[in-house]
Amino acid sequence: MTLIDRHIVRRLLLGYLFFTGALIVFFIVLHYVEYIDDFMDRGASMREVFLVYYPSYIPEIVRLTSPLALFLACLYVTGRMAQGLEIVALQMSGVSLYRLLRPYVALALVVTGFMFWFNGWVVPVTNRTVVTFDEKYLSKTPRQFDLSHLHRQARPGQFLSVGYYDRERRIAYRVSLQQFVEGRRLVYRLDAPRMAWNDSLQAWVVEEGIARYFEPDGREVRRPVRHQQLDLPLYPRDLARTEREVEAMTLPDAAAHLAALRRSGAGHLGRPLVAYYSKFAYPFANLILVLIGVPLASVRRRGGQAVQIGIGLGVAFAYLALQKLIEPFGYAETLPPLLVAWLPHLVFLAGALVLVARTRT
Repeated sequence: MTLIDRHIVRRLLLGYLFFTGALIVFFIVLHYVEYIDDFMDRGASMREVFLVYYPSYIPEIVRLTSPLALFLACLYVTGRMAQGLEIVALQMSGVSLYRLLRPYVALALVVTGFMFWFNGWVVPVTNRTVVTFDEKYLSKTPRQFDLSHLHRQARPGQFLSVGYYDRERRIAYRVSLQQFVEGRRLVYRLDAPRMAWNDSLQAWVVEEGIARYFEPDGREVRRPVRHQQLDLPLYPRDLARTEREVEAMTLPDAAAHLAALRRSGAGHLGRPLVAYYSKFAYPFANLILVLIGVPLASVRRRGGQAVQIGIGLGVAFAYLALQKLIEPFGYAETLPPLLVAWLPHLVFLAGALVLVARTRT
């Protein structure tokens, strides 16, 4: 690494840390002003808000704002070099834009790798506190769905039907468990008015019900059920889901959870799938915005850095807007969730490569 490379990396890293800190403060102030009434109306103490909630929220803010912070740092550092004719001097000495990009891309790759780990393993842990706090104190609690008329496949040939599930008490009402063989013949059916989750047993328990066994010759045998533990590979989270559940899961946990939902036959998986694939895709915005920022800021413009930063912010918000506009198509599964998570990044990556190719070297 040459002296100019170390110089660029040092200034870029300092700018990235500065803008990250500034965006954290800006976000917290804006969020608090917007939700102060909810905090006060619902009895949240200032100690809980500022010593529990917002410290737990900072990793999520860093995850969201990291691409923008790196982009602003890139615009600032490169713009200063362009306005001070440093880039012109480098080009006169034979340093091309592609060579100039090397320290930017190196740091962007490091930040991308770090944010992938940070987003996949650190943010979900702190988000558990954030989601719990939001549900308790903020009005925009996540919408609950799939609480009535549930149908889950526990194992091949084993199906569970629930009339209504009480998420808070973890009790399922109007329960029917059916076992089929050869995919067609019903051999066992359990009907119970309710089943409850037992924490000590880590299993579902039926207090009373009727078990029916169906013999191959057509005979039916009925037996009463009392305090029976059910052997079901289903957990309370598999019956009741929220829109933000994947946010509070590490990557391995989210993958296992989605696999369990698919096995159980759960529907409406668009939103959690988009959230899961975004854990992989979103960190690459750090690299892509750097590839856009260097060519934009390396050209001197009338109006100086203010114009460059204005153009850059427009690009960054267009990037964010495209992600938000396309997400509903993934939630509704009109488009594949995997495509929805990656499409904005692929579009802007193509634009970044075109911009780099067309900028004078």
